[in-house]
Amino acid sequence: MNIAPKKIDGVMESWSNGVVKKLMLLIVCSLILLPAQAPAASADKDNDSTEILAKFGDAMTKVAARVKPAVVNISTSRTVKTQRHPFFDDPLFRRFFGDPGAQKRKVTNLGSGVIAAVDGYILTNNHVIEGAEDILVKLADGREYKGRPVGLDSRTDVAIIKINETNLPTIQWGESEKLKVGEVVLAIGNPYGLSQTITMGIISALGRSGIGITDYEDFIQTDAAINPGNSGGALVNIKGELIGINTAIFSITGGYQGIGFAIPSNMVKNVMDSIINQGKVVRGWLGVQIQPLTQELAKQFSLKDDKGVLLVDVVEGGPAEKGGLKSGDVIIEYDGKKVDNPFLFKNMVAATKPGKIVEIKIIRNGNQLTAKVTIGELPIEPQMVSSAEFSNALRGVSVLDITDEILQKLGITKKIKGVVVNNIEETSPSLGVLMKGDIIMEANKKPTGSVNEYNEVVSKIEKNQDILLRIIRGGSPQYITIPAR
Repeated sequence: MNIAPKKIDGVMESWSNGVVKKLMLLIVCSLILLPAQAPAASADKDNDSTEILAKFGDAMTKVAARVKPAVVNISTSRTVKTQRHPFFDDPLFRRFFGDPGAQKRKVTNLGSGVIAAVDGYILTNNHVIEGAEDILVKLADGREYKGRPVGLDSRTDVAIIKINETNLPTIQWGESEKLKVGEVVLAIGNPYGLSQTITMGIISALGRSGIGITDYEDFIQTDAAINPGNSGGALVNIKGELIGINTAIFSITGGYQGIGFAIPSNMVKNVMDSIINQGKVVRGWLGVQIQPLTQELAKQFSLKDDKGVLLVDVVEGGPAEKGGLKSGDVIIEYDGKKVDNPFLFKNMVAATKPGKIVEIKIIRNGNQLTAKVTIGELPIEPQMVSSAEFSNALRGVSVLDITDEILQKLGITKKIKGVVVNNIEETSPSLGVLMKGDIIMEANKKPTGSVNEYNEVVSKIEKNQDILLRIIRGGSPQYITIPAR
């Protein structure tokens, strides 16, 4: 009776040993085969990565080849007066050698441009060609042409120049409003005069404003390397579409530091079309002065949050007043778009065609209301009036009539009569005493409420007479004296 179980145990033992041997054989085979298979899998992955990089590189090469012919080199020159040495004013020197006159020198500037139309219209920055006496445009194929300015817009830093040529290569326009942070972009231009330079990066941020570069700011921020000379060049997406015009860099050293700014293509195209078709930049005008809505102000106006912009003042007889808007109103929506900050709201209004009726949602005394306003046309900023013909201490000072927009830009909310200093020449006796942005209200105790009044008063001041000015600087009134020199 003890034999059966032993037989059974023997069979089980024999079966177990067989299974174990087979399992061991499988494990050994796996260990042998595994090292042979791993390098093959790794090689396949390396090949896939290399293929992806090759395709990406090939795509970037094709984009570069397609857009480079439409990017040009722009060089400008102008004559400037330099401060002459006081030795030349010595009576003894002038007695024997006469008056050598004002010293002059040539100043050159390099920049970039983008061919926007086959018939010779070229986009660039206003600061690239502003004040230029000669403009030379060099194409990618080496051809050179003399350019002439068609229109300049300092408020967006956009300028249009024209060359006499046809059948030129262009870049297809892109939709800057559809851009997303993280998209790969290429910047093309002529940094430091090195023509046809291409750098790559991503879109770092969108809607940058309040930087202080221009009046209307909605910049694309990119980390694609942009250096001096890139101004006016193209920023394109991976499709080779123009999405921006490179305009500025944030730099402590003057060179590339990873932060560059480009004007969105939609804004550029609006300016260009307006200049070419109407001979000027046409912008919408609401006729208000606004300021940011802080948490403290939101609390004072019984608002739930600080979203929107606060109306500080409404221009008498302007579109806003006619539409029923009042100071103290908080605008939260404009033409169906949410209003978050004053800079973008300013851009919204400017981009609206004059004559269009828009709905504006406001909060007044805690109640939400809707106003319908017919947008007007922004008055053209008065032309700069040069005072260089004066022989007194205010020679070389240029002034403008004050507008509501200028007051808003200077952060002044009350009505002021005077003229604003727009430029001071290097040779002016006022340099270092007056500052750009100063508002001159009186000259030698006589009111200067307009450019005409200013010219009349200043023209009667003698050459060797000190000038007492009553000005507003930084929002505060003060008196300053400009000594006769």
